[in-house]
Amino acid sequence: MKVFLGDKLVDEQDAVVSVFDHGLLYGDGVFEGIRAYNGRVFLLDEHIDRLYDSAKAIALEIPMSKSEVSQAVVDTCKANGISDGYIRLVITRGKGTLGLNPFLCKKAEVIVIAANIQLYPQELYDTGLKIITVGTVRNHTEAINPRVKSLNYLNNVMAKIEAINAGCMEGLMLNAQGQVAEASGDNVFAVKNGVLTTPPSWCGALEGLTRNKVIKLARNAGYEVREDVMARYDLYVADEVFLTGTAAEIIAVVDIDKRQIGDGKPGQVMSELKALYEECTRTEGTSIA
Repeated sequence: MKVFLGDKLVDEQDAVVSVFDHGLLYGDGVFEGIRAYNGRVFLLDEHIDRLYDSAKAIALEIPMSKSEVSQAVVDTCKANGISDGYIRLVITRGKGTLGLNPFLCKKAEVIVIAANIQLYPQELYDTGLKIITVGTVRNHTEAINPRVKSLNYLNNVMAKIEAINAGCMEGLMLNAQGQVAEASGDNVFAVKNGVLTTPPSWCGALEGLTRNKVIKLARNAGYEVREDVMARYDLYVADEVFLTGTAAEIIAVVDIDKRQIGDGKPGQVMSELKALYEECTRTEGTSIA
């Protein structure tokens, strides 16, 4: 496998960073998870824009232009023969001291990995997920804003641990006010009487790019979509609930906290939007060729 590191492609065994890198020591950095479909990188421009926004929010200077980072993503896919796969684009603060001061790190590190991923077994895409509400509260928006896709994912990891320990593959996270935020790694949608609702980012949800694409597709298909505050009650009584994310794509939730959602099967609205989304992935994106 070839990995883009710094400013060039290197062999996997040579893709190493310093133990003094603040990405390792403090989770100081940002990242994007990106999909490639049918020889194209999907939503690449949007991912790059969000990466630079996240970096700006934490005062991290990326030592490459947007076009150079985009080209690094495409080149890494090409070098690894990736036509359909998953790309992890990482920007660390870089090598520094054992102190917290990020301004002692001279240059940020750019890393691109192109490989494969399957977040959930195919069976769960067919039958839907059963999830629980976890006790780990989503980070407060003024502690670390959810729109910053940072390397420090411990909040989400703790939620994932709770879910797995309870026998589920995913967990629902609430914010400090008890409102629905997101799942440990995906955005949440509910459908009630044909209206879609998803939490706004200020409730603790990442402004996901798959989420945004689904909102656009739903509105173009004639559905009303609301970004609104949600309680668990709104999910319990919904006709459908589903999750969206770059790695997860679109997957139904059929049971939350032992409450069956709708008829306990993936719903019609989700299935329609999933088909529309999959059509986009077949035809849109930045060419890898």
